[in-house]
Amino acid sequence: MNDESTSDGPPNRAREGKPRRKPKPATQERLRKAALSYIDRYATSAANLREVLMRRVRRSSRLHDTDTEEAARWADEIVQDFVARKLVDDRLYAENRAASLHRSGASRRKIEMSLKIKGVGGSDIAAAMEALEASDPDAEFTAACRHAQRRRLGPWRRDDRDARRDRDLAAMARAGFGYRMASHVIDAADAETLEDEAARRAEERRG
Repeated sequence: MNDESTSDGPPNRAREGKPRRKPKPATQERLRKAALSYIDRYATSAANLREVLMRRVRRSSRLHDTDTEEAARWADEIVQDFVARKLVDDRLYAENRAASLHRSGASRRKIEMSLKIKGVGGSDIAAAMEALEASDPDAEFTAACRHAQRRRLGPWRRDDRDARRDRDLAAMARAGFGYRMASHVIDAADAETLEDEAARRAEERRG
C-alpha cells in the first residue's frame, strides 16, 4: 500500500489544475470489479461492502442518471454472491476485527459498537465476543491496561496522578470501560502492580 507522505512518484496533477477524470457510469460488471478490488485490500462485512458499492451507485446516479433501484439490485446480487462463495464472511470478519481492536486496547463496548457500525449482525457479534473471551478470559482487564498505557493514564503518568485522576477516569469511561474496571487500573500503585496481576491471573487460568 502506497504511503503518500513518502512517495517519490509524479506530482499530483489535480493540484496543478488539471481537472479530474469524470468517473464512468456504474454497471454491474464495474461494480463487481470494484467489489473484488475492495475485498482484496480490506477486510469487510457484507453490509459494509454493500455500502461501498452503493456510494458508487449514488455518485453514478448524480453524474450519469443511473437507475438507482436497478444498480442497487446489482449491488445486492454481488454481495450475496460473495457471501455464498465465502469471499465475505461476517462471522470471520467480526472475530478478526474484535481481536485486532482488543490488541489495540479497545473495550468490549467499543468493539461491539464498531462491529454494529460495520453492519455485523447480533449473532455474529456475540460469537466474536465469545471467541475473544475464550482466547483471553481477562480480556477487559487486558484491554483496560493497554488503553491506559497507550494514553499514559493513571500509573503510566509521569506526574500529577492525583490531580488528573478524574480526567483519567473520564477518558476510560469514554473508551467504554466501566467505573469499577477503570478505577482499578487508574488507582493501581504502579504499572508493575498491574503487570504482576496479569501474570497471576494467567497462572491461575493455567491451574
